[in-house]
Amino acid sequence: MGLAQKLLAQFRQPGFNYAAVIFICGICMFLTIDNSAFFSYSLTQWVTVYAMVAAVLILEHFMFQLPPEGNRQSMDSSVYLAAAFAYGASFSLVILVIASAILLIYKRDVVWWKHLLNFSIYSFMIFGASLAYHLLGGAVGPFDVHHLHAYIIALAVYFLVNVVLVGCYYYLLYKGKLYEIIKTILADAFFAYFSTLLLSLVLVILIIDSGLFGLFLLLAVGMLLSHGFRQLFLMYSQMSEKANTDQRTGLFSHSYFEEKLDEHIKRARTENKPMSLALLDLDDFKKYNDAFGHPQGDRLLGFFGQLVKAECEANQLFAARYGGEEFSIIMPGFHKDKAKEFIDGLRKKINDTPFDGVDVFPHGCISFSAGILEVNKESYDKSQLIDWADRALYVAKSKGKNTVFIHGDETHLPQSLEYDLKQIEQQIKIFISKDVYTFKHSKRVCSYAADMADRLQLHEEERRLLVLGALIHDIGKLEIPRDILNKKTKLTNEEWEMVKKHVVWGKEIVLVNEKYKDLVPLVELHHERYDGKGYPHGLKGEEIPRLARLLCIIDSFDAMTTERPYQETKSVPDALQELRRCSGTQFDPELVELFITYIETSVMAAHSEVAAAAQFEI
Repeated sequence: MGLAQKLLAQFRQPGFNYAAVIFICGICMFLTIDNSAFFSYSLTQWVTVYAMVAAVLILEHFMFQLPPEGNRQSMDSSVYLAAAFAYGASFSLVILVIASAILLIYKRDVVWWKHLLNFSIYSFMIFGASLAYHLLGGAVGPFDVHHLHAYIIALAVYFLVNVVLVGCYYYLLYKGKLYEIIKTILADAFFAYFSTLLLSLVLVILIIDSGLFGLFLLLAVGMLLSHGFRQLFLMYSQMSEKANTDQRTGLFSHSYFEEKLDEHIKRARTENKPMSLALLDLDDFKKYNDAFGHPQGDRLLGFFGQLVKAECEANQLFAARYGGEEFSIIMPGFHKDKAKEFIDGLRKKINDTPFDGVDVFPHGCISFSAGILEVNKESYDKSQLIDWADRALYVAKSKGKNTVFIHGDETHLPQSLEYDLKQIEQQIKIFISKDVYTFKHSKRVCSYAADMADRLQLHEEERRLLVLGALIHDIGKLEIPRDILNKKTKLTNEEWEMVKKHVVWGKEIVLVNEKYKDLVPLVELHHERYDGKGYPHGLKGEEIPRLARLLCIIDSFDAMTTERPYQETKSVPDALQELRRCSGTQFDPELVELFITYIETSVMAAHSEVAAAAQFEI
């Protein structure tokens, strides 16, 4: 049962399936070449075979790294090509079979199917190069300058077959664009490949003229070149690592963190796996700096960074210095509760780790506060995630420090919702003089949003976002000319395109005030459609934040049921019918039903009571 489960797990790997297809095709192609000649090899020929096998294994040992990550290359191709040119494709394939069998036994740390994939790719390369060589008039034997074009085309075919087959493998492994992956290999690995292939021509000349001594000479040159490529790649890696590393703490840098955060968000959404983000802030670090000076403060930062790095590397997490005494940790595969458990464990360990001068801290030890955010389908973009994690960090600080807080667990807001409502209302009052409809519309949508927040039992932070976002959602219309906003007839295409820009202009206006930047998703995305046909980005389904999907429904309902200068007014029942008709296309089907239920049970019921009371009075 265990073996079956292991095989099933491997069959789920795209790399394994690709290897299986290539191996089957490679074996079929291998069998089409006449390999029976090796039964009649002379002792001299077998000595040459084993000498070349030894050369392949030695050059394999001196393998060096090439882009993309995980792509390794050796000079052994020069041996295979030289054998194909001097003795024929079947001779070269015999060397490949023996060398591959030895490597399969010797390199047990490499998964067996990767050995088979490697063997098959080499078979394709040798076969392709030999076929091209013979089709262009090349003959097996000593180097013939008159067939130089045949050698060059054969080398090119060998190279291109390798690039395509390896490129497809990395495409399946890392996704991305196949064209970009192949382009990367071509751009970054061309010189190494060219040197390797050129050596094959040198070996043809040497081995025919000088026998095994010529092979020895080429082997020495190949080892030196391999060592040179190794050193170059090591230098490149060190420079890249230095650029991506914060020198004081040993953690990754802020810019590299932002780059990797994008990658992890994309992967979490694509693979539908959990992911959490944590922001950490050393408590009362300024007091320590003031007491002992900046050099000692820098040593504390380095000490703290190394503790964080050790714990994160042990759990395959990504840790970076975010800036100053703030740090960030990306936790792929971690739900918020698991993330809190890890961060709490890290906090306790750091509390218990002694360091010079910690008596100056209020807690008598090194401590930090942390905010955690679980990335989900409601997450809008990278900056929003960081902002939410930072808000959670702020709450952790406000709770007395040396604590961990999860975004969304707020039982109260550090800011007053009523105060924010008054501030934003003052900003949108300018609509009274320019377009009184938009002002009243925003107030009504805000009222609906407050009721829906209660209905959905949103936590306080979500309630704040929905209510404030509803009030300010049309702020971008301030940029639209008054005559277009108040136009009584149908808008032209150009005018409609200008009206659609209000979401982008609104985003720009909101971002002016740092305090309200978390409202951007509702301002910018409340005209996105569930089917992806909305604007400005054409987001689809759960790519649109949930609160923005809800605001789209509320906004549309109010627009349909109140008088507008360029649209007929619908009755409440007609508007509800329209909402149902557009459920699943323009609107989120789950949220639209909740809103319809709210209108039917609250708004329409209230209207009925008023009507009944009026009739009774008459």
